[in-house]
Amino acid sequence: MKKIFDDTEIAFALKSNTDLNTSYLLFKMMNFKPLVKIGTGFINLALKLHLPVENLIRKTIFDQFCGGINEEDCLKVVDTIFAKGVSTVLDYAVEGKAVETEFENALQKTLKIIEFAKERQAIPFAVFKPSSFGRIDLYEKIEKQQAINAEEQKEWADIVARFDKVCQIAHQKNVTVMIDAEESWMQTAADNLIFEMMQKYNKEKIIVCNTLQMYRRDRMNYLKEIHQKAQSEGFFIGIKLVRGAYMEKENERAEENGYPSPICASKQETDKNYDAALQYITDNLDTFLLFAGTHNETSAYYLMELMQQKKITNNNPKIWFGQLYGMSDTMSFNLAANGYNVAKYVPFGPVKEVVPYLIRRAQENTAVTGQTSRELEMIIEERQRRKKSHR
Repeated sequence: MKKIFDDTEIAFALKSNTDLNTSYLLFKMMNFKPLVKIGTGFINLALKLHLPVENLIRKTIFDQFCGGINEEDCLKVVDTIFAKGVSTVLDYAVEGKAVETEFENALQKTLKIIEFAKERQAIPFAVFKPSSFGRIDLYEKIEKQQAINAEEQKEWADIVARFDKVCQIAHQKNVTVMIDAEESWMQTAADNLIFEMMQKYNKEKIIVCNTLQMYRRDRMNYLKEIHQKAQSEGFFIGIKLVRGAYMEKENERAEENGYPSPICASKQETDKNYDAALQYITDNLDTFLLFAGTHNETSAYYLMELMQQKKITNNNPKIWFGQLYGMSDTMSFNLAANGYNVAKYVPFGPVKEVVPYLIRRAQENTAVTGQTSRELEMIIEERQRRKKSHR
């Protein structure tokens, strides 16, 4: 497979020298784990003390990883990257809410994103998190089949209604909706609900997509299980594959509560799991839509090889590559330049409200061995290329 991810000129064509320098400084800082710990602690404290740090956050980490404070604010990013062949998944990145008004607000945001997607070729998907529609501890109770009181029954009915409303409107508007994965102790409840939505709305076309975190040891079996059900019942499956975002939290909770961690014992095992899922889905593409969410170049090349072997065209509408906005531009823009379907996850929301997301993003960058170093390496290479070209 021809190596395409080293072309920094294509990757950073949209970045000015100033933008490139800002990214360089940010990733340089994120490459130093103690600094990330101090910096994220400072941001949390400053916001609690109502210090005027929003502008600083906006001009640094926010602008690197977020498209704007609302949907309209993101349109400049949406249009700019689409001109280079990269689509957008608008992601309302407000996390950790636990009241009904916030859940209703998230529902309205998701419906608005579906409307945006219907009107714009550049936005092929909508997305939401299960916990944006209801309390995590209620999902957990449902998962464990614990008794719930009348008020909680009403709450759960509201969660189901929100899921159904989004999927129904998405079906009407012909927009595919991806539902993110979360912590394992609530995920089965979410999985069951998403499966019901697939049974209901994926009969003629793929509208509903679940997300599988392949650092979980059980996900390949789950993938095969739902595939068998889909074949016997006659509906399609949408799958977004990711490696996973809650490893430290999962391992800590397992240790505290004395049960085996659901997470693969090594990164190699996770990589093997992820690539096995790529092969399984491309072997059964008549049933699936695949959104391969990955910053791992080896897995991206593997998927490209599978497509080549199986004579699947680069722009087959049932296969998408996805990366987060502000990261892995060497993958996204080079894939697009070679005719593959690519989408960036573009988070948005009020600066203060998306800080938990931004902190998680910074922490994940330091936790993934080599990720920040690779970003830095490519930025440095592009800066050097530009200097040479201006001599």
